[in-house]
Amino acid sequence: MIKKLLSLMIASIGASAAISIAAPTTSEIEKLGKSLTPVGAEMVGNKDGSIPAWAGATNKPTGQWTPGKNRPEFSAFKTEKALFTIDASNVDRYADKLSPGQIAMLKQVKGFKMNVYPSHRQCSYPDFVLNNTRAGAPKAAIGDDGWSLKEAALPSVPFPIPKSGIEAMWNYLMRYQGVGYSIEHGISTVSPAPGSTNGIFTAWASFAYFPWGKKGTTFPADVKNIQQGYYYGYREPAALAGQALVQTYFLNKDAESFYYFTGQRRVRRLPNYSYDTPVIGFENQLPNDALSLFYGNPDRFDWKLLGKKEMYIGYNNLDIVNPQVKAQGLDQPFIDNEIRRYELHRVWVVEATVKSGARHSSPKKTFYLDEDTWLVVSSEDYDIQGKLWRQKEAAVYPAWEIGACTNTGLYYLHDFSNGRYVTDNNVTGGKSQIRFFLNSDDDKRLTTEFFTAESLRTISER
Repeated sequence: MIKKLLSLMIASIGASAAISIAAPTTSEIEKLGKSLTPVGAEMVGNKDGSIPAWAGATNKPTGQWTPGKNRPEFSAFKTEKALFTIDASNVDRYADKLSPGQIAMLKQVKGFKMNVYPSHRQCSYPDFVLNNTRAGAPKAAIGDDGWSLKEAALPSVPFPIPKSGIEAMWNYLMRYQGVGYSIEHGISTVSPAPGSTNGIFTAWASFAYFPWGKKGTTFPADVKNIQQGYYYGYREPAALAGQALVQTYFLNKDAESFYYFTGQRRVRRLPNYSYDTPVIGFENQLPNDALSLFYGNPDRFDWKLLGKKEMYIGYNNLDIVNPQVKAQGLDQPFIDNEIRRYELHRVWVVEATVKSGARHSSPKKTFYLDEDTWLVVSSEDYDIQGKLWRQKEAAVYPAWEIGACTNTGLYYLHDFSNGRYVTDNNVTGGKSQIRFFLNSDDDKRLTTEFFTAESLRTISER
């Protein structure tokens, strides 16, 4: 049934995958800011008006919001009421605007609902990101290996007029989030295994650095082809407390990962801590490349751009980064219906198929990218038999301090094979919000040296 739904969905898109990767033409680039938004989305809404025309800059907070204040209280849409609710009783009526994973959640997970609100298209990027996007579009290039990001003017949307799936995915991997962000008090949860009543609760701190994210124009060679630095340190449970990881991901080669083991008081290289290798502490329920829906190098897959579809996706969803909301993922197998807000938007659909000769536990994946932001908002994993295995979902919200929208926040992963459920990047019920950084001098950790084995050893052995 799921395979049939996916086939019907793709057929309705009406666009074939690009076979060759060619730079956009001058006439195509001239559409940016005219018939297309500065990052390549359609300016116009849809025919019935349920998707509005693009409204321009990222929406502004109401009142005197400053970082640290509770975001939902300052939302321009906080008083809006849901237009309707999709649940198991009416899912078939809306199936053409849902993904196979969403349909499976509605039909198989008791109590799961989707509250649909008016759609708003008020997501953009700072002027320097838009300028880099337009100026860099003619020269942005994928490497001869077919997957690496060879050239781009950053920060930007490198490929605003994508001709291939790999270009669309690099738009996501290079999403602008300032020069970095920190989550000082995050939690993750995993629901109990079948036959058990004991789930998993972990508390941690994380920190990400994007050396190319500063204001101005940076090229890959300027930052030694570093895509990001990442730190993750456990606070709870006691068995994991003190263990920590640093990673450096590159635009053109394998990542470097180092892990501090408290029992050994040693930092060790983890050469294979990527792709489908399970994240430590999650009972094999969270693969590394499922973090934030997709994380890491895209080199093990062939990426096909299937086209666009209209779809209900998480949008303007500020409660997912609200510490005052009760901790999610602990008392039911889904995020509360009331803090998930859906809107109708157009999304790009990208299909990933594992390359011949490569291995991956999920040889086929589908990703849905919001056209206005290039953020992945939903994704499905399929098993080696072609059956739907996992549904993953995040949401778009405005990060006012960086002048852009992001999906860095609470997301979920549902495993249909065993019914288990993961939440991650979760600050609900927490002590602090996600903090974004605009400048590299905003935090002393915003250097490439922080994400080395030597640095991890120093900060872990204090």
